Amino acid sequence: QVQLVESGGGLVQAGGSLRLSCAASGRTFSTFAMGWFRQAPGKEREFVATITWGGGTTIYADSVKGRFTISRDKAKNTVTLQMNRLKPEDTAVYYCAAEQAVNWGGIRYEYEYDYWGQGTQVTVSS
Repeated sequence: QVQLVESGGGLVQAGGSLRLSCAASGRTFSTFAMGWFRQAPGKEREFVATITWGGGTTIYADSVKGRFTISRDKAKNTVTLQMNRLKPEDTAVYYCAAEQAVNWGGIRYEYEYDYWGQGTQVTVSS
């Protein structure tokens, strides 16, 4: 079992920045990747970014590439999403998730992730 708790959401103006954190506890040593997903009102949950726990390989959705940075601190069991140049369309509930099985082909898909946090709201005003 892996427990995930997100923090850092809030309200920011377009062009601003926010930093989301995800604290992981439990069997984190068996985690393959940690990802961020988001869900806007009336839309399906979508992939944002992910990082492999061991090697630190990062993958981003095209919509956030160059603006968002995902990182992890293995000593502290945390994953961070630094979001810069935020846009109103980034408004969503952001979820942290953990993937246990090694599956590079599914790393962008929410069904591959086994554990989820409760989500944190990010609102970007225009």
